[in-house]
Amino acid sequence: MCGIVGFTHKERPSAGERIREATATLLHRGPDQQGVFETPNVSLGSVRLKIIDLISGEQPMGSDDGDTVLVFNGEIYNFAEVREELKSRGRRFTTRSDTEVVLKAFLEWDTACFARLRGMFGLALWTESRRRLVLARDRMGIKPLYYSRRGDDIYFASELKAIFVHPEIDRAIDVDGLNCYLRLNWVPAPHTLVRDIVKLLPGHLLVWENGQVRTECYWRCAPQPLPARVTLEEAKQQLDSLLQHSVKEHLVSDVPLGVWASGGIDSSTILHYAAAASPSRLKTFSITFKGRSFDESRYIREVAHLYGTDHTEFDLSPGAELVDAIQQFAYYSDEPSADAGSLPVWFLSKMSRQQVTVALSGEGADELFGGYLTYRADRYSRLAQAVPTSLRRAAASAVSRWPVSDDKISFEYKLKRFLEGSLLPPEEAHVFWNGTFSAAELRAFFLKADPEPMRRLLGDVPAGNGLDRFLLFDQRYYLPDDILYKVDRMSMAHSMEVRPPFLDHRIVEFAAALPQSYKVRGSELKFILRDLMKGKLPRSILYRKKSGFDIPAHDWFRGLLKPLLLDTLTEPAVEPTGLFRWQGIDAVIRDHLERRANFGYHLWGLLILFLWLKRWNIRSADSHDKTGAGERNRILI
Repeated sequence: MCGIVGFTHKERPSAGERIREATATLLHRGPDQQGVFETPNVSLGSVRLKIIDLISGEQPMGSDDGDTVLVFNGEIYNFAEVREELKSRGRRFTTRSDTEVVLKAFLEWDTACFARLRGMFGLALWTESRRRLVLARDRMGIKPLYYSRRGDDIYFASELKAIFVHPEIDRAIDVDGLNCYLRLNWVPAPHTLVRDIVKLLPGHLLVWENGQVRTECYWRCAPQPLPARVTLEEAKQQLDSLLQHSVKEHLVSDVPLGVWASGGIDSSTILHYAAAASPSRLKTFSITFKGRSFDESRYIREVAHLYGTDHTEFDLSPGAELVDAIQQFAYYSDEPSADAGSLPVWFLSKMSRQQVTVALSGEGADELFGGYLTYRADRYSRLAQAVPTSLRRAAASAVSRWPVSDDKISFEYKLKRFLEGSLLPPEEAHVFWNGTFSAAELRAFFLKADPEPMRRLLGDVPAGNGLDRFLLFDQRYYLPDDILYKVDRMSMAHSMEVRPPFLDHRIVEFAAALPQSYKVRGSELKFILRDLMKGKLPRSILYRKKSGFDIPAHDWFRGLLKPLLLDTLTEPAVEPTGLFRWQGIDAVIRDHLERRANFGYHLWGLLILFLWLKRWNIRSADSHDKTGAGERNRILI
């Protein structure tokens, strides 16, 4: 695993040490080797975490004639297969690395090579003779890639902080991105929270040639054709084969490897196939919450015992240096990581890295096979439409007056959000159930509240009815921009590579083609996966209640994290931004602390946002906004 950075200088001559300074900001992503490449037209930098071929494969890597240079972040799981095909076409290799396979594949097939690669990646290829730069990101957006255009030049990097090295970048807040963040707790691509910088979309490539830029999609999920009347048994056999192949490929590594185990069906499924394919005893790693109702340690230990793993746990308790970790998020997150699951992933990565460099995880199964309670809520909401709106509104009002609980996601919390969501259009309800502030709540404290960015986002929900439209939307946005983003930043902060075998594109296309009833049947989520794992995993794992991998935010903000909250969200911090109304934010804090409502996850998003704004000196909007040109120089914190 690695980090990459680069920029052209068609208009501006290279600043000499600028590329080295930018590369140094990424050292946590690749502490084993760093290098730079420069010509009068381009500067490229890379850092490398050695996983495959520990002897050679250094980057930047150039072609034999020196005309084409690659910087590459990721892993290609079918690199041996592609290498053999390239050898048959006359290409010669001097390393065992997947990096050289990517380079030679590009020389052979140009941008058509990306569709031949199975894996996760963000990469850049420069061809000197053509003055041409090509960027590409993997199909599912497992690895990040940002870019910014300044005149005829382009800057790119694996993380924002490497682009921030350039003084030409105006760190102005992207108000559209902020509108989405405050509703969703994540920022949908191509937005970031910095107006001058955008994300390259998953499955896309970008070509810069002499100052001209074009982007194109090289992959979008096309359901794999299945027989018109595929039986459940036939579908299970195919899924079994796909998982066997994917997990086996994801186990290829020249460094120690383990599995992240949560005690749920997703990670336990990956562990099952990994144990069958691994010739040696596997290491497993888990986070526990001992003494809490949502602690999963007994399930974790049951699975670890079943497969005889060398198991290590870390108990995420109030004494676990939580405040220090949260404050470090502002640096390593690049953008605010407002998913409260970031904190467990931080400590899981830190613990795992003491023994291994690579871990397999279960990300993606929920978005492929229908594992979230929101999919059940989508269905129940359609039934609730038969109840008059006035009655649903009255019920939501009544539930809002119930005593609130410190439980992580209590019954009263879920019921209140379901009833409120049932009053919204289906697309808006779907993101509301997994989000935070409603449009009305946002208007109470956010001066730039604008429904249009969310309307544009929700306009990308596929047409039609039923489960599949929301699954595809979540795969396109929620998965890369929240789940995978969180895992990448928290793991790479500790120089740790995490691989999600469920996101092999063959499994993604297979899942998209399945009948909806094979994914959610009645109240049973991920039906085909549970049915496949019968007889392989204990019933206690298959049918246990889904807990969710995050913190008890409601409780901790009334106790352990209260001082950090009150020190960060203050009137002197909020009012000068010109974006927020202090009285509105103060009301959210007081309602939570005085138990009138549970706003723990809402406050987590605000806390992380303000820590981030301060850490990176993010500026308010400039003269393009209604506030006027004087806003340009205002530091938000």
